[in-house]
Amino acid sequence: MLTCRFCKSPLHHKMIDLGHQPPSNAFLSADTLTQPEMTYPLAAYVCEACWLVQLPDHGATGALFGPDYAYFSSTSQSWLAHAKHYADAAYGRFGLNDESLVIEAASNDGYLLQYFAAAGCRTLGVEPTASTAAAARAKGIETVELFLGTGTGEALAEEYGRADLVVANNVLAHVPDPADFAAGIAALLAPDGVATVEFPHLMRLVSGLQFDTIYHEHFSYLSLLSAEAIMKSAGLAIFDVDELPTHGGSLRLYLCHAGAQAENPSVEAMRQTERDASLHTLSYYCGLQAQAETVKNALVAWLLEAKAKGKRVAGYGAAAKGNTLLNFAGIRSDLVAFVCDAAPSKQGLFLPGSHISIHAPDKLDQDAVDDVLILPWNIADEVRASLPQVTARGGRFVTAIPELRFS
Repeated sequence: MLTCRFCKSPLHHKMIDLGHQPPSNAFLSADTLTQPEMTYPLAAYVCEACWLVQLPDHGATGALFGPDYAYFSSTSQSWLAHAKHYADAAYGRFGLNDESLVIEAASNDGYLLQYFAAAGCRTLGVEPTASTAAAARAKGIETVELFLGTGTGEALAEEYGRADLVVANNVLAHVPDPADFAAGIAALLAPDGVATVEFPHLMRLVSGLQFDTIYHEHFSYLSLLSAEAIMKSAGLAIFDVDELPTHGGSLRLYLCHAGAQAENPSVEAMRQTERDASLHTLSYYCGLQAQAETVKNALVAWLLEAKAKGKRVAGYGAAAKGNTLLNFAGIRSDLVAFVCDAAPSKQGLFLPGSHISIHAPDKLDQDAVDDVLILPWNIADEVRASLPQVTARGGRFVTAIPELRFS
């Protein structure tokens, strides 16, 4: 029987089933295209005890976040701007100085800690993937290659001291044992320190039909309701919450050791928002499957029509969410000729499952296409601004989530 990865209650209700898919960041080289490709069921369940939406355990974490992990946060200029804005605000709000220690879990390529380091803070990145950790060190950010949990948090606190600020951006969803991860944050955090945790808000996923953000590297899909239970299990309290536009709508939770800070009214306001939306009832989780299939059918119908008319479509963004969508819809290179991506680490490879080739953005100059399907719809404005030549020659940009939109 499947059980909840947090509270261990039985899992009975399947919120959505996207079929069998390979891990979304398991890109292929030309040499591996003809080899067998591992796929796993991609179905999200909701726990009726703690309301955590989650994937069952299918693959080892090390296989999903291996040494050649190809996601580099600094590729997105909008995400860098988000990181700098956060760092500037946190530095002033929490009274940081050159004696303060800032630790980030899942620090990736140093996209955030570089701004705290520039402000004079001591920094430490905790990043399990070798490729991104190396990129962070190249920026001068000390980085240890570890998964954060209770044991590693205690060991790091012993070696480096406890942190004034612990940051965990878009990682809580990626950990197989969220309670252990929360305990790792608690172990790292100074008695009067603050931690912040950002994650895509489940309520926005459902209301915006963002089912393509479901992929194997995302073990959990979080609400304030479920995240508060996880943090409480580690002795952490939420004292403030921000709603963010990132990743289609995210929450930023401000955490402290229980009793260390008074709770701001924003926390109860968000609790009430989720209660009003009925996130604590099973009926809330019952409509996403049919809506996802409507989105899929519309996308495939448009691509088939474009092909019948002799039009050529390319994709932009070799993003995990794009791979979920393409594989759920069964789309291959006969319908999307190629995909462009700004990350050199992905160029020359092939998307998992669909086997569509990945190229540098200048491919769109060399191989004119009629339309460009933007797969990471959350940065669509950034993509449009970076590719004015597409519309200059009469082409269109297209997004599929939450519905087909042309611009």
